[in-house]
Amino acid sequence: MEQIPAPPRTYQSRAEMPERFRETLEQMMKSQAYRELAAARMFGHGLQYVEDGKWLKFMVWHIGEETEHYLAVARMYEKFTGESVESWVHQRLQAKPVPFAGSWFELAMAQFLYDRGGFWQLQEYEDCAFPAYREVIGKIIAEERGHQGLGERIVVELCQGGHHEDVKQGLFERWLRLGMLSFGRPGTEGNQYAISAGLKKRDSGAVMQDFLNDIKPAMRAGGLGAAADGAAAMARLEVVRPAWLLAPKSSVPAMVSARSAFKSLPKDPIAPRV
Repeated sequence: MEQIPAPPRTYQSRAEMPERFRETLEQMMKSQAYRELAAARMFGHGLQYVEDGKWLKFMVWHIGEETEHYLAVARMYEKFTGESVESWVHQRLQAKPVPFAGSWFELAMAQFLYDRGGFWQLQEYEDCAFPAYREVIGKIIAEERGHQGLGERIVVELCQGGHHEDVKQGLFERWLRLGMLSFGRPGTEGNQYAISAGLKKRDSGAVMQDFLNDIKPAMRAGGLGAAADGAAAMARLEVVRPAWLLAPKSSVPAMVSARSAFKSLPKDPIAPRV
């Protein structure tokens, strides 16, 4: 009879943790703080493009939510390390800024893909072996889950309106690339360590594939990402070509595996994750 491996150990305090576990956890906190503040700034800049009162109210609320999430992670980091994360985050934002949207359509695309990518990645930490981290991340996931469909809804409606045919594919590719950088590189030793230590649930490649599967219906509805042979290829779409992920303006996507797509991701992605 095959023996079931023992579950990873749960740590209640910093002092109990092995050095690598502690350092990996700190990096996870820093990366999440960076991503939350980057999102708040990006959506804040985009307010100038929101004309409809209903969506203005939503975006203002969403900026506040992202800011609260940043502050919650910053408080957790300071309590865990005794130091502030603010300086690191601001330096990181200067070195690796998330681009700002240039229109309402692009802002909706960012809300759809950048926000959705972060949501999928965060779910991998909800069983983290450090309960204090698990609690903060669980609250963020619950709040993010409540509006995951709104960006998708706006993008699909605008695409179907026919007024963005000249820009929709390029903007989709740009923000899909940024959304997928949330996941980090798959199959790495760091991934395997984080899984074995109970810091995350799965390898980055599996999470990325779930994210791509999740957005396929919206891609079809909005006429996004169709390969050269049209609707038939779109129906078979598994993932996107690596070059397509890395260049905002490139040729049409081809069908490859999620792991192959990840091999071309930069070694220092915008929001590094384990």
